[in-house]
Amino acid sequence: MEAREVIKRPLVTEKSAALGAENKYTFVVAPTANKTEIKRAVETIFKVKVQEVHTMRVRGKRRRMGRFEGRRPHWKKAVVTLRAGDRIELFEGR
Repeated sequence: MEAREVIKRPLVTEKSAALGAENKYTFVVAPTANKTEIKRAVETIFKVKVQEVHTMRVRGKRRRMGRFEGRRPHWKKAVVTLRAGDRIELFEGR
């Protein structure tokens, strides 16, 4: 997989913003991507060195529209810790 196929988009929430102080960044990634692919993709796209990667699968929530019930899709999240001194400008909000 190419780097842009592995990393779908950054995940910007209050919790992920708090993790930014610890040099950790959160991304929505492809469900089939493993930690090695995620590490390689972040390093090539953002030109930083990744120290470690944590992944988790997020189950889709059940939603209703009137009497009809559906489900949001399952997705995969990755929390990437960067080497000290590295940072990603995308999350800085400048």
